[in-house]
Amino acid sequence: MALSVSYMLRLVHIALLFGLCFAADPFVNFELELSYITVSPLGVPQQVIAVNGTFPGPTFNVTTNDNVVVNVNNKLDENLLITWPGVQMRRASWQDGVLGTNCPIPPNWNWTYQFQVKDQIGSFFYFPSLNLQRAAGGFGSFIITNRKIIPLPFSTPDGDINIMIGDWYTRNHTALRTDLDAGKDLGMPDGVLINGKGPYRYNTTLVPDGIDYETINVDPGKTYRIRVHNVGVSTCLNFRIQNHNLLLAETEGYYTSQQNYTSLDIHVGQSYSFLVTMDQNASSDYYIVASARFVNQSLWQSVTGVAVLHYSNSKGKAAGSLPDPPNDVYDTSFSLNQAMSIRQNVSASGARPNPQGSFHYGSINVTDVYMLRSLPPVVIDGKLRATFNGISFVNPDTPIRLADKFNVQGAYKLDFPSQPLTGPPRTDRSVINATYKGFIEVILQNNDTVVQSFHMDGYSFFVVGMAYGEWTENNRNSYNKWDAIFRSTTQVFPGGWTAILVSLDNVGVWNLRAENLDRWYLGQETYMRIINPHEDNTTELDAPNNVLYCGALASMQKPQKTSTSASTVSGQPKLSLVLLMVLSAAISIL
Repeated sequence: MALSVSYMLRLVHIALLFGLCFAADPFVNFELELSYITVSPLGVPQQVIAVNGTFPGPTFNVTTNDNVVVNVNNKLDENLLITWPGVQMRRASWQDGVLGTNCPIPPNWNWTYQFQVKDQIGSFFYFPSLNLQRAAGGFGSFIITNRKIIPLPFSTPDGDINIMIGDWYTRNHTALRTDLDAGKDLGMPDGVLINGKGPYRYNTTLVPDGIDYETINVDPGKTYRIRVHNVGVSTCLNFRIQNHNLLLAETEGYYTSQQNYTSLDIHVGQSYSFLVTMDQNASSDYYIVASARFVNQSLWQSVTGVAVLHYSNSKGKAAGSLPDPPNDVYDTSFSLNQAMSIRQNVSASGARPNPQGSFHYGSINVTDVYMLRSLPPVVIDGKLRATFNGISFVNPDTPIRLADKFNVQGAYKLDFPSQPLTGPPRTDRSVINATYKGFIEVILQNNDTVVQSFHMDGYSFFVVGMAYGEWTENNRNSYNKWDAIFRSTTQVFPGGWTAILVSLDNVGVWNLRAENLDRWYLGQETYMRIINPHEDNTTELDAPNNVLYCGALASMQKPQKTSTSASTVSGQPKLSLVLLMVLSAAISIL
């Protein structure tokens, strides 16, 4: 019997209701293509890695609990993986996008990531994790917004602005790799980019003419949420906006106690959200500045990123001197004290309708203690290498969890030392045999000569202590056991230490690393292997159907097929399958 148009429309309506009422958390879909383009951010044409033809790449906007599907097309001439630092992939280290957990995506192949942003909010970014590729681009913002039923701990901003800052070299990432492989230091970067663009010409001597710069357009009287990510290679940057206060509100997925800063040091790999009110008289535009820290300022004058904040009623261009950076001459602990002033907002809801600070971490007994000590790079077996605890990590040919699944012997070792080794440094495939549901203390002792960023995939941790000097057990008396900030990337000052506490409730294999790209490339990383001894497929997802095989399992890899799993780029959930199912069922009934 033929169906009337009105009846068909009613069926479609039912199908939509079916999808909305019976579907689980929605799916959002993205298609990414990484390729090379030529740009001149510092006035010199160079090859960079673009995402969907743009540099930097597009912003991901998703909502708490969304299932995220990202089809990545590798149009580079080398292997590729995309990683999502700070995005806590529950039970899914298979999707982490680092060599210890994923086989790489070969050139001219695609691979589809799928993970859930379960119980998360906040500001993050994605980037290519292999072989210093981030030094050439390939990065973009990854924003997870609150569900509507969860209120923000501040008035809804009038707008959302993403700013990506980072040191930049005019040598491409392959040249930087060659230098490191030859035992050379990367040297001083050529500049600092803001949203992929060079500095505004605030100084005719330091900044050549003809460089394209970033302009942020705003309206007077409005308040904007400005999310700032340091996506650079190795340089801590001080971020500031001329004549404007930065009200800190969130960092890497957790709301902070709201404090005003005139500037903030943002270390490599870190992300922050500021609330900035446009309360100036707009007699001219204003400078947005990202300048290098812990360096010889007179030598590094040219390594400064400058963008323009433009009021819609501005009366002229920005002019004059840049706003001053912090002065550490009389307060050498300024940056450290500033870092420890960043506290968790214990009265705010996060992704769930309960106070995010209600987890009383300070009263939990520590089950294991790990000291991770970093030293300046040394030559091991004729190659310059960087180490944790005297071990420079060599990525396994077969990713760790894949080796477990298929019983590949000798792929890695479960013998990473909990204390620094006393013998000569060595290369190894040594990982931490961590205990599921353990609550561990990690002391990051930086005996290197440069400030470092430390990152832990799959987790956030409480930054409970930070100081200069060698850590001792007496330092535990100074730990913040109430409102320490909870984040996934922390700084460790040269000649100093940082202490973190973390609950190991996310099974899988998770990367621990220096976020400084040169130290990471030279081997300053390891992994935590966290396995539920009573595994019943509820605490860890099995390997996905599209898992790539390499190393000892390379013969299992099937030929590449074109993926259609992420055909939508708008990020809207798919209901077509639901519609077809319901219509088919209705027609069969008729």
